[in-house]
Amino acid sequence: MVSMPDGRAVPPLHADERAMLEAWLDFHRETLALKCAGLDDKQLRTASAEPSSMTLLGLVRHMAEVERNWFRRIFAGRPDTPWLYGEAKDQGFVLDADEGIDEALAAWRAEIADARELIAGASLDDCGTLTEEGVRFMGEERVSLRWILVHLVEEYARHNGHADLLRERIDGATGS
Repeated sequence: MVSMPDGRAVPPLHADERAMLEAWLDFHRETLALKCAGLDDKQLRTASAEPSSMTLLGLVRHMAEVERNWFRRIFAGRPDTPWLYGEAKDQGFVLDADEGIDEALAAWRAEIADARELIAGASLDDCGTLTEEGVRFMGEERVSLRWILVHLVEEYARHNGHADLLRERIDGATGS
C-alpha cells in the first residue's frame, strides 16, 4: 500500500469498483481528520472564510450527520434514527459550547464504523429508500449503494475543499 507523506493511504490505481469507491471514501474521511489535527478548540471553532459561519468543528459534526443519514436512515431503512445534533435543518453546523473536537471526532468515527457494518456484504446494486423530501428532490424513492458511495465521496471532497480554505486561514497550513 502506498501512503501520502501524512500517512493517508493512497487509493489503489487498479481495483474493482467497490474497493475503489471505499478507498476514495476512506481517503476523504482521513483528509477531514487531518485538516483538524493539531488545532485547539478556539481554532476549530473559527469561521475564517467570511461571511460564512462554517468551521472545521462544524464540518466534522456535519459529516457525522451525513454518514448517519445516508447509511442508517436511507440505506438501512431506519428513518426514525434521531439526529446527533439538533434537527435536520441544523445538519451539525450549529456548534455546542460543551462539545469539542474529541467528542465530535468520536461521534463521527462511530458513524463511520456503523456505516461500514451496515454495508458489509451488500451489493452496490442494493437500494435504500429516500425520505419524502428526498423523493421530491430526486424524483424517485430508491437509491443504490453505488450512488450513495459516489455521493459521499463527492460530499467529502467538496467539504474538504472548504476545510482546506479554513485551515489555511487559521494557521497557514496547506496541502491535500
